[in-house]
Amino acid sequence: MKRSVLSLALAIVFGATTVANTTEPIEKQVKTEESSVMWKAYKVTGSHSGLVQLTEGALTFDGDALVGGSFTVDMTSLIATDLEGDSKAKLEGHLKSDDFFGIENHPNSTLVFTEVKATGKNSYEVTGDLTIKGITKPITFDVSIYGSKATASVKVDRANYNVRYGSGSFFDNLGDKTIYDEFDLVVDLQF
Repeated sequence: MKRSVLSLALAIVFGATTVANTTEPIEKQVKTEESSVMWKAYKVTGSHSGLVQLTEGALTFDGDALVGGSFTVDMTSLIATDLEGDSKAKLEGHLKSDDFFGIENHPNSTLVFTEVKATGKNSYEVTGDLTIKGITKPITFDVSIYGSKATASVKVDRANYNVRYGSGSFFDNLGDKTIYDEFDLVVDLQF
């Protein structure tokens, strides 16, 4: 009788543990109006910075652990924040043209996480498929999660996405007209 009671107790404990560890991942929608994606691009003679708007996004969690995510950015929303007036309008128009992001044919860019590795408490190394101008390439970056906020700094090499204007990777003898291939994205998400 003692043995049966012990067996039953063990079965309940291990059964409850198994059930507790088989939870379904939960997708948390990003609050796009409360989130921001800032960009900064560099050239020999300085830099420019601005914003671009998320149209949708979600992070997927298994318990408290980040396990996935996907995002869509509205490239038509791209603005410069470091200039005003005609200079601002000229830069924004040029960035939206086929010289850069070609928003008429490619109004959205996307990022889909393909692998997430925990690197510490609240810290993850994420690899994802980034699509810009219809070209998809893998990219790796770090993400930090604190409560209902996620942050990331991402370096993007525009040469991988056929964004050629002023690039030393495609053109010689640009001198001080060279625009560096890498640009930064600083992402703050609320979910």
